[in-house]
Amino acid sequence: MTAVTTEPDATTRLPAAVPLAITSVGVVSAAGLGLDALGEALASGGRGHAVPVGEDADQYPQVGVRSVEGFRLRDHVGRKGTRNLDRLTGFGLVSAKFALEAAPQGGDPDRTGVVVTTSTGSTQSLVDLAGDTLLQERPYLVNPSRFPNTVLNCCAGQIAIWNGLRGANVTLAAGQCSGLNSFRHARMVLGLGRADRLVVGGVEELSAPLAWGWHASGTLAGGTAIGEGGAAFVVSTSEAARAGGAGIAAEVLGVEVGFHPASRGNRAGAVARHVERALARSGVSADEVTEVSPGSTGLVGLERAERRGIAMALGRVPEVRDVTRAVGQCYSAAGAMQVAGLLAAWRGQPSGRRRLALVTAVGHDGNVGALVLREGGGDA
Repeated sequence: MTAVTTEPDATTRLPAAVPLAITSVGVVSAAGLGLDALGEALASGGRGHAVPVGEDADQYPQVGVRSVEGFRLRDHVGRKGTRNLDRLTGFGLVSAKFALEAAPQGGDPDRTGVVVTTSTGSTQSLVDLAGDTLLQERPYLVNPSRFPNTVLNCCAGQIAIWNGLRGANVTLAAGQCSGLNSFRHARMVLGLGRADRLVVGGVEELSAPLAWGWHASGTLAGGTAIGEGGAAFVVSTSEAARAGGAGIAAEVLGVEVGFHPASRGNRAGAVARHVERALARSGVSADEVTEVSPGSTGLVGLERAERRGIAMALGRVPEVRDVTRAVGQCYSAAGAMQVAGLLAAWRGQPSGRRRLALVTAVGHDGNVGALVLREGGGDA
C-alpha cells in the first residue's frame, strides 16, 4: 500500500509548527503510580487492576475495568484540605505533583499555567449532588463544600491552587480527542505569551454511573475495559527549554484536530487527512514514523477506520503501542495516556536513534486528530 494524499498540494502550503518540549511527566494509571509502572505493564503485556474499587464497586454492570488500586489522595499530598475532593481531582493533583517535582526548578508560578482535559468532570460528584437534592429532607442539607466538584474546571483550578500557579488556566472537553486538543491549545497559549510553561494533562475517573453509561451506549466492543487515571506533562516551547538547559523527554511537533461527523462518511479518509497535515506541519515524512499509538481501541465502528486511515496516510501500519490494553479505554484522558505510554516505552527500551511516533484519535462525536511526537534526549 502507498500513502494517499487526497489533496496533492494542500499540505505543502501549511506553515511549520512550533515544537513543544515535554520536560517531565507524571502518571496515575491502572498499571500503578509513575511512568516506570506504566512502562513495565506495556513491556510485559500486562493488564492493570481489573476489579472495580470504591463504595459502589458492587453496583457496576458486566463490563471490564482497569482501576487504580489503593489510591488515596492524602497519601500523596497530606490530609489537610482533601476531605471533600473527589477521585478525579485527586488523579489530577497527584499526576501534576509528580510532573512538577520532576520538572526543572526555577519556573515562575506567575507564568506557569494549566491545561486539563476531562469529559464532564466528576460524574460521581454530579450524581451524588443530584441525588442529595432529591433525597435529603431539605434542600439546604446538601453539602455545599462538594458543589465545586461538579464544575467542569474543578480539577484544573485545584491543580493551580495547590501549586500556586497563576498563569492561564484552561479546561477542555473534546471527547476522545481531548488529549490532542490539549497540546494544540497549549501551543496557542504559549504562542500568545499567556504563560512560559504549562502543566498539560487529562483525567478520568471510574464510577458505577459512568460504567452504566458506557454499558448502555453500546459503543464498547466485547472484552474492552474502561479505565481511569491521569497523566500530566510540564510543557514549554522547545526553544525555551533548550535555552534554560532543561532535559527534553520528547517534542510535540504537528498537531491537527478537526470535526468529521459520521454523516459525511469515510472516517478513515478523515484520519488520513489529519495525519498528512500533522506530518506536513512537523516537516517529516511518512517513512520516518517508527510507531503509532491509536486511541480508538475497543470502540465499535472506529478502531478499524482509525487503522485504515493510518495505513492510507503512511502506506503501512508501523509498530503499534497500544496503551489501552493495559490501562483501559480512558476516553477524555486517552490522549494523555497515549503520549505517556510512548514515553514510558521509550524510557524502558532505549534506542540508538530518536524515534518518531504518531498519536491518533477519532470519536463517535466526529472529532478526529493526529499528533506527531519525537523522542528527546533528556529524562522525563
